[in-house]
Amino acid sequence: MAGIVKRVTRLSDGRELIYFDDADTSLPPERAADTRPPAPRPPLEEDPLAPSSPGHATEIPDDYDVAVFENKSPAFGPGLAAPGADPDSALAELETIGLGRSRPGVGRCEVVCFGPQRTGSWADFTVSRARTVVEAWADRTAELSGLPGVQQVYVFENRGKEIGVTLHHPHGQVYAYPYITPRTRNLLASIGSYGQGLMGDILAFEQKSGRVLIAGEHFTVFVPFAARWPVEAHMLPHRHVPDLAATTAAERAEIAVLYRRILRAVDRLYDTPTPYIAAWHQAPVSRGRDDIRLMLQVTSPRRAADKLKYRAGSETGMGAFIGDVAPEAAAARFREALDGLD
Repeated sequence: MAGIVKRVTRLSDGRELIYFDDADTSLPPERAADTRPPAPRPPLEEDPLAPSSPGHATEIPDDYDVAVFENKSPAFGPGLAAPGADPDSALAELETIGLGRSRPGVGRCEVVCFGPQRTGSWADFTVSRARTVVEAWADRTAELSGLPGVQQVYVFENRGKEIGVTLHHPHGQVYAYPYITPRTRNLLASIGSYGQGLMGDILAFEQKSGRVLIAGEHFTVFVPFAARWPVEAHMLPHRHVPDLAATTAAERAEIAVLYRRILRAVDRLYDTPTPYIAAWHQAPVSRGRDDIRLMLQVTSPRRAADKLKYRAGSETGMGAFIGDVAPEAAAARFREALDGLD
């Protein structure tokens, strides 16, 4: 883990809390225990993601570099499938059309805190901290993929009130779904129609275009040919890698550098911080692992300093996106924002 140390503990209500210490951390190895009585989630204005302090008990009882914990109010879970349950049977049922069906919402939702500071963004983080976050993502992908009933692990970050964020402490989330998500099912169908080499061919096609933003040793960052959003950047690995857990140490080190550069560039596009969604698309746990390649998509609806793109009639009603900005123009502006960033 490149000198990064993982420390696992439990909160007072039994939820798992995991500390990931930077390779160059100044924190001691000991961590205070969570002594709170089980209680409702603290109000947002009290910042439940900050380290606990005298008179202010939060979700994280001690100082930290990066911390991951089970969400107190998860979108689904925290129950898991019964031991011995057949995951293929559950998937087969969901892949057929049915009316009025329901299934247990098993799975797990986790919060990833990028640092103890209450405000800020990736522009404030060191490469060392970015590397710790990447290691945490890879660790959680591997661990959650092994839980009973989990079919797909999704790592993501929402940033900005325009995206709907109400808690501005720098953080992201990890969802371990009990099914293969619709977006991924559509990708599997596209690969079935095109052939196994679809994602490799997309990479080769984009590498020849004028929309490349960063050409790294292990990854290429580009604005896609058919970008849907005014700000949109994708990153693909040069070799087939199904998820973050399958990356090498060298690849994770490059992810930390490139991801940090992308998000810092996004914040240089305008005079004020730009809202975005950063989505790590990964192969399902047991399907398409030789076909679906790890892919980062960073998108923002911001199309001008004071304007947003909305999913209006065509986009929402028909799923047909209307491009506000030519991808080539967006790539040129993105490259200007990247200029000079390490």
